[in-house]
Amino acid sequence: MDYLLDTHAIIWAITDEKKLSSKSKALIENKSNKCFVSKVSFWEIGIKCSLGRLELKTDLDDIFKIIEQAGFETLPVSHNHILESTKLPFHHNDPFDRLIIGQAMSEKMTLITKDKEFKRYGCALVW
Repeated sequence: MDYLLDTHAIIWAITDEKKLSSKSKALIENKSNKCFVSKVSFWEIGIKCSLGRLELKTDLDDIFKIIEQAGFETLPVSHNHILESTKLPFHHNDPFDRLIIGQAMSEKMTLITKDKEFKRYGCALVW
């Protein structure tokens, strides 16, 4: 199955954070699943670090390398993803979340996220 990790899920997965649910961890570690990380998440991590809203124990460039070396596939942003995100109702205004949801819906992927707001968009979720 194809899964798209929300930004917090990828951070917790690579840092072995206990906040990652055991179900999500098992899905990520199952080699029969394909797990994707959106380029949007790289952007979100960079922005939040530069604003001081996210503190990482490792250099940002190294974090990006760790994500890439962890076996996750990178999902670029396409026109279809952007178009899908523009169709979403405004349950909340986070542009990163809206684009990640648009990507998951466009690609028919299940999102791995703890964010309960995502349920309101009708996309497939697991936590």
